[in-house]
Parts: sequence; structure tokens; C-alpha cells
Amino acid sequence: MKINAYSILAGLLAIMALGVGWLTFEWYRGTSGEEPYGAAFSLIDQRGEPITEAAFRGQPTAVFFGFTHCPEVCPTTLFELDGWLETLGDEGKDINAFFVSVDPERDTPEIMDGYVSNVSDRITGITGDSEKMAAMIKAFRIFARRVELDDGGYTMDHTASVILLDPEGVFHGTISYGENPDTAVEKLRRLAKS
Repeated sequence: MKINAYSILAGLLAIMALGVGWLTFEWYRGTSGEEPYGAAFSLIDQRGEPITEAAFRGQPTAVFFGFTHCPEVCPTTLFELDGWLETLGDEGKDINAFFVSVDPERDTPEIMDGYVSNVSDRITGITGDSEKMAAMIKAFRIFARRVELDDGGYTMDHTASVILLDPEGVFHGTISYGENPDTAVEKLRRLAKS
């Protein structure tokens, strides 16, 4: 039997991805306990309406932090999240989903509305004042860092996992970027039953 280098590399990358996903889950789980995850916030949604942490209570919730100028991870994750919720159908009808900006400087409500609405009517964009956004990002233990580009622009490095919260706002798990779609749907199914 002949094993090529590509197969070995693919296997190692799969093992590494599983390891990172598991470590992320354990880290989030170990930091939340039975208290609501994150902290109180007062921001605005994509329609310019006030939104607080109360939106993350009363129903199961999926939260993804990203930005509208993101070239790949954010549009892919939003598209996949919308598809997973659609796959669940009535089983997932009570799951609230949110896209929280890590780049409020550019992500105005109007920009967020156009961006999110082009992908899903199930996901609500959240943005707001830069200082308030930074406080929320920190409270939810999200990595987000501005990276200057040679052309004078910038991009954002950020955590690429979807955070799952139960109806009380308690941490319930994560869906990693690139996670197997069947696994992601099953995690959302369990969340819906929480």
C-alpha cells in the first residue's frame, strides 16, 4: 500500500482542526459556568434599533463575530449558518442568530443591513459605538485585532467560531469555522432542544 504525502498532510490538518475546535470548546466552557455568557451591552441592530443582552435570552442563540469587509470567513460562515438553520426547519425555528461587528468604524447599521440581508433574513446584525463594541467583544472573550495593510487600508483578525448560548444565555458550545456541516446541524439541533 502506497501512502502519498498529500494524504499524510490532509490527515495531519484534520487532526489539527479537531484539536483546535476541542480546545476552543473547552476554553469557552471553562470560562462560562452556569452564569450568562458575556456581559450587559447596549448597542444597535442593523435597522438602527436599540439592542441589549436581552436579545440573547429567552431563546437559544447563535452568535458570530465578524466584519463586512471580511473576504472569506465571514460571508462563508453567515451563508453556512443560514443554511444550517434552513436544514433544521421547524426544529430550529426558535434559534436566534446574530452577526456582531468587530469593525464598527466601517460597519454602520446601513452597511450591516445590506450585508446581512443579502445572506439571510434569520440573522440580525449588531454594531454600535466603537468603545461599546470593544467592551462587548472583550466580555465575550473574542479575539479581534486591526491589521494595517500596505495599501493604507486595514483588515481584521478575529475569532472565527459561532458561539452557542442556551435560552438563559449560558454557554452551550461552539461551531468552528470549517466544521463538518452535519456536525454543525447536530449542534444546532441540540441547542434548539436546550
